[in-house]
Amino acid sequence: MKTFSIAIHGGAGTLVKGLMTQELEAQYKNALKDARDAGFKVLENGGSSIDAVETAVNLLENSPLFNAGKGSVFTAEGTHEMDAAIMEGKNLEAGAVSLITGIKNPVSLARDVMEKSYHVFLAGEGAMRFAKEQNYSLEQPDYFYDKVRYKQWQGIKDSDKFQLDHSVKKDGKFGTVGAVACDQNGDIAAATSTGGMTNKKWGRVGDSPMIGAGNYANNKTCAVSCTGSGEFFIRGVVAYDVSCLMEFKGLSLEDAANEVINKRILEIKGDGGLIAVDTEGNITMPFNTEGMYRASKSSNGTENISIYK
Repeated sequence: MKTFSIAIHGGAGTLVKGLMTQELEAQYKNALKDARDAGFKVLENGGSSIDAVETAVNLLENSPLFNAGKGSVFTAEGTHEMDAAIMEGKNLEAGAVSLITGIKNPVSLARDVMEKSYHVFLAGEGAMRFAKEQNYSLEQPDYFYDKVRYKQWQGIKDSDKFQLDHSVKKDGKFGTVGAVACDQNGDIAAATSTGGMTNKKWGRVGDSPMIGAGNYANNKTCAVSCTGSGEFFIRGVVAYDVSCLMEFKGLSLEDAANEVINKRILEIKGDGGLIAVDTEGNITMPFNTEGMYRASKSSNGTENISIYK
């Protein structure tokens, strides 16, 4: 049987140890463990990588600790706009949604776009119409209300500032969530979900829902989910860049991911990290910030739950 494995992330950032209480750190690690283990169980039971990544990301979206789903940040208008993407590496099928509101699990809607529409990417009102046709029920705004997120927004409301979760030293919560997996058939998949940036304006969209920028999967190479300063990850086409280095330069998963995160993205002054898996079940989780919420588990017996370097 092939090695099967899963990796998840809950955002990269300046997770300064002094600001992180032991109690809060335990909460984060428990949430990461629950999501990782739920995804791994899917793989263990012979399930597909796409089911595994959706399962793991759903749990992270349901936690108020992370900037996705329930824990999404506030826009300049005081609303929540969420983005998500999912992709499988066997046939390069993908689905993505952006600027959606009231949807409890955006990554599941992205999967429905992949499987139940002729399209890859739906946004705004159209994505919401599609969700209604798929019988999604909408959560009330108070489902997404979180005291820490609200305080974050109040600090920069009515200004031209916006805030990525990981760009300021504080005890707030951190960015995007994602998962990558390799199943027992050697098929790989990636999923990414986010609530964007605090006080964002004009319908800003980051890298998370963009196939090739924040999320990508190809059985020839790897599956990748990114987290970080989205504008830079879009400009660097980061997720595809890792795959490209493997396919056309023959780099290993680790070397390709390291080249992109610790060299290429830094050259354009971008910060963040990514998780990636290849069809042999190898995992890498590089980041160029002080920390990245991350966890992984493999059928070869290795497992990990970490925040700092």
